Amino acid sequence: MSDKDAQLLTEKLQYGLALAERRMLEEKALHGQDIVVCNADDTIQRIPACEAIKNIPEL
Repeated sequence: MSDKDAQLLTEKLQYGLALAERRMLEEKALHGQDIVVCNADDTIQRIPACEAIKNIPEL
């Protein structure tokens, strides 16, 4: 596999993961559910999925 092919595969995988994450958050927000996140200071907390959607970039 060439470097170009590997880069293309990596980009496709990253896009697919981002899409899956967005869909999961949208589904949880639809049902009013929370998600569990770990902050930069290693604290774990629950936040509403609708709040988490606001913090992820558009695809």
